[in-house]
Amino acid sequence: MIDIPSIVQTSDRYNLHGHTQFCDGHADMEQFVVHAVDARFTHYGFTPHGPTSVPSTCNMTREAVPQFLSEVDRLRRVYGTRITLLAGMEIDYIDGFGPSDPYFQSLPLDYRIGSVHFIPSLADPGCFVDIDGRYERFSEKMRQHFDGDIEWVVRTFFRQMTRMVEQGGFDIVGHLDKIGHNASQYRHGIDREPWYDALVRDLIEAVLDHHLVIEVNTKAWAEHGRFFPAERYFGMLRAAHAQVVFNSDAHWPHLINAGRNEAMRAFIER
Repeated sequence: MIDIPSIVQTSDRYNLHGHTQFCDGHADMEQFVVHAVDARFTHYGFTPHGPTSVPSTCNMTREAVPQFLSEVDRLRRVYGTRITLLAGMEIDYIDGFGPSDPYFQSLPLDYRIGSVHFIPSLADPGCFVDIDGRYERFSEKMRQHFDGDIEWVVRTFFRQMTRMVEQGGFDIVGHLDKIGHNASQYRHGIDREPWYDALVRDLIEAVLDHHLVIEVNTKAWAEHGRFFPAERYFGMLRAAHAQVVFNSDAHWPHLINAGRNEAMRAFIER
């Protein structure tokens, strides 16, 4: 396992959250490495969406995992003198199945990101629905699966996140409050209501209690002016001396540093 805080303390030219041809990324791994080397990055981590317990076109299959690990090794041999390449994985927590599962623990990964993208349908609890992605799809799913009950969706998301944190088995908490983006478009201002704020703060406290690294995810900054967690929680993280990593969650090579500098400046100022 790698020492993530030491990377953050010694360099600001890194990204430990990125997706490629093995899941829903838009270029192959080597293209990302070339961009990272050109940008003088010291570390780059690959984190494909790991195999899930539910059907998903965005997640890699178990059969593809050895190929992914082999490609990391090949790229290390080619570029290892210019950049440190890391094999990670973003692992979904779905109804008890997640990063702590023996399968994921058995993989020779440098680190693991734990995330929630799926929650159970209100209409059919046995059906798990991807609540990530574009708002247009989210809005349609609110009608189809959740009867328009946005508070239920938000509370369920944070309940799943908390359970994931309690089960452990991973190093970095991915995009901690990402549900706030789509939820705030569905009901403007919901992410600033007291009950929502309490859910975020309670989750942050749970993460701190379990000594996990909190990702400041910058993927939505360029298009939506938003970080995950939201910027207003940066002061809380600083006051608690939280271990924080700034990741772009890149799906395109040219976005490996997108929003990271802005997030680091905002974090200091808060």
